[in-house]
Amino acid sequence: MRRRTWIWLAAALVVIALAAFVLVWFQPQKLFYDDEVSEALPSVAAPPADEQAGGGAGEQTPEPPPAPVDLATGSFVSREHETTGTARIVQLADGQVIVRLEGFETSNGPALYVYLSQNPAEGTEAAFDDDFVDLGALKGNVGDQNYVVPEGVDATGYTSVVIWCDRFDAAFGAADLAPAAA
Repeated sequence: MRRRTWIWLAAALVVIALAAFVLVWFQPQKLFYDDEVSEALPSVAAPPADEQAGGGAGEQTPEPPPAPVDLATGSFVSREHETTGTARIVQLADGQVIVRLEGFETSNGPALYVYLSQNPAEGTEAAFDDDFVDLGALKGNVGDQNYVVPEGVDATGYTSVVIWCDRFDAAFGAADLAPAAA
């Protein structure tokens, strides 16, 4: 009877170890909750009135800072997981460029990143991470969010914005970028 107890104990330990591995590596629990983000589009503050108006009395009222300019936009298509929303490449008044996800929603998952890629949204899965720029970890699987494009990177030179699962080398969704109408 003692041998049977050891067999059951060993089997239980294997099951526990396997369950722990699945929970850590695959993170299936993330399918049951959303990480929601609600970031506003960054803006540049207007310079103080005395800098704009030259400091003299009776000068004009200060002008608002220039509005952000859309450089490119695209709608997400689903790849490995249902993904919806819009990707925008936006140049702010100070010259900084960001990728903005709006009305965005996808499945939650492990090791998700936002990439600018040369691969089209409907392109070969394995090519998304061939020629790309990593903009950082996905902040949330639901909501509006901003990602800074590193200086020296021409964001309009890329074909798509991709939500990439680094753990499983899979695209959750991608959006082809088209130049914004002038």
